Amino acid sequence: MALGDFIRKQFIDIIHYTEDVDGVLAYRFPMQDFEIQYGAQLTVRESQTALFVNEGQIADQFGPGRYKLTTQTLPILTYLRNWDKFFESPFKSDLYFFSGRLQINRKWGTPNPITIRDKEFGAVRLRAFGIYTYKISDPKTFHTKISGTRAIYTVEDLDEQLRNTIVASITDMFAESAVPFLDMAANQDEFGTRMKAKLDPLFTAYGLALDAIQVQNISLPEELQKFLDQRIGMDVLGDMRRVTQFQTAQSIPIAAANEAARPASAPALARD
Repeated sequence: MALGDFIRKQFIDIIHYTEDVDGVLAYRFPMQDFEIQYGAQLTVRESQTALFVNEGQIADQFGPGRYKLTTQTLPILTYLRNWDKFFESPFKSDLYFFSGRLQINRKWGTPNPITIRDKEFGAVRLRAFGIYTYKISDPKTFHTKISGTRAIYTVEDLDEQLRNTIVASITDMFAESAVPFLDMAANQDEFGTRMKAKLDPLFTAYGLALDAIQVQNISLPEELQKFLDQRIGMDVLGDMRRVTQFQTAQSIPIAAANEAARPASAPALARD
């Protein structure tokens, strides 16, 4: 190594990452022209996980706490690099921090109506939207399948993939449920519970945990909604007519009984 290269190279003895902005899922600690000092202090904050990756191979993982980086605390990295227990030189490795915080109020929705066969209305096109909350549960899986070697990976980078996963799932549920639209719209909480059960293994496969998903609205196209409103209005009018007819039928015997109970009028006096 030339003297100039040695001077430019810097050694790290304190490693930590402060999440100064929201929405960061994975962050690669900058290592260009840096080497980690043997015995350096690694601080992993609450809701964080640190993961060493050596030449593409996942090595040691650290949860919240403070660690002294030695061959004892880095057993996998020690094995991958063929260090012995007396190795005390600086080293270079990729280090990623992952956020375990809940990512709340993420939005999902059907970009296009979903066509289903409804028992009452026949073939209808439904729209639905809502919110969901998730977090990273398995950083190794998330790194392998999602974030990879990117320097930073955010919730916005993942939003489209998760929305597509949710919409594909809800499309299957609409097709499989055979539940009439009116029942779906009236039981959105229950429908959300069923969605979560279906989505849980899909999120797990990405190294994520789906904390909650809510269905805020299930709706029909505007023209069909107008027809439904008219039908409801007709049903209400029909019910009102039936109520009026019932009340009239009930009042007839009462009126007849009252008429029968009325005393006869006295005869008029004859005039002289």
